[in-house]
Amino acid sequence: MAIISTAGLARTFATKHGPVEAVRGIDLTVRPGEILGLLGPNGAGKTTTLRMLTTLLAPTGGAATVAGCDLVRDPAGVRRACGYVAQSGGVDPQVTVREELVTQGRLYRLAKPRAAERAEELAHELGLTEVLERRTAALSGGQRRRLDIALGLTHRPGVLFLDEPTTGLDPGSRADLWDLVRRLRDTHGTTVVLTTHYLDEADALADRIVIVDRGVVAADGTPAALKLAHGGSLDASLQDTFLAITGRRPEPAGATPAAV
Repeated sequence: MAIISTAGLARTFATKHGPVEAVRGIDLTVRPGEILGLLGPNGAGKTTTLRMLTTLLAPTGGAATVAGCDLVRDPAGVRRACGYVAQSGGVDPQVTVREELVTQGRLYRLAKPRAAERAEELAHELGLTEVLERRTAALSGGQRRRLDIALGLTHRPGVLFLDEPTTGLDPGSRADLWDLVRRLRDTHGTTVVLTTHYLDEADALADRIVIVDRGVVAADGTPAALKLAHGGSLDASLQDTFLAITGRRPEPAGATPAAV
């Protein structure tokens, strides 16, 4: 049974220059416990799709369900079932990590003692225990991203949406975040849908990759199947690429230049 299912999901924006079809009809099925990578160029419709699936943006066409809840008829059910981590976090830079986590718990109607317990649990699970009393403005990029994910996991969602979670992180922080995503799936059975521009990230993390282009699905399959169908890995496709440089030797004034 699919935990996420879409049929012709679409979104058109009205602009002063006329309608813009950001998503023109996405058909998608995600199985429980799957890590799905959404790839595509800027403007392909990846973020718009995630925003629709998390009820932040109303679709203008098609249908979708998340964890059995209809996107349009039961948006509250969808929100209870999923967590969303946007490209840029929205934490208060003046509060501590603990205060941010407790506040998030209270927003999900946890009693104050339970919200404090949940903050400790999340900090332990995501490697934030040592920075609980640190202001969020003083966190490193990797720590801030882990905090963003912790906030998205406060209510124990079965589905987690990550929009370009490792953009701007150093290689070590990226690797740590990859391990975290795998652990969420392996330990808790969390279904993860992430958008990324990094082919190596999708290859390393995703059970399945969906390539979106111009608002539609251009390809769908496992990393191995897509590489086989499209000529192998990125490294293999670049192995015969070279750069040819030609130049000229300095010549005495008045001489005719000779090409190298």
